[in-house]
Amino acid sequence: MAAGETGFSDVVYDLVSVEYHALKGGYVYGQYARDAEDEGHEEIAEFFRQVMREDSARAEKCHRFLVQLSGTRAE
Repeated sequence: MAAGETGFSDVVYDLVSVEYHALKGGYVYGQYARDAEDEGHEEIAEFFRQVMREDSARAEKCHRFLVQLSGTRAE
């Protein structure tokens, strides 16, 4: 397992990065959905909720991979 400049393997760094961005995106997409709802655009609000669910699933999968690589149990 080669360590990049961070002291962690590149794969671990990459997974953490994707997990972080998926969680961050999920947070802001909730606001986008509320904005669309406030303006009466339910179809667009549902689109943002779908994107939020996809990011949530992406973050969860990254977390499972990180747990697998670390050899510990998920919380």
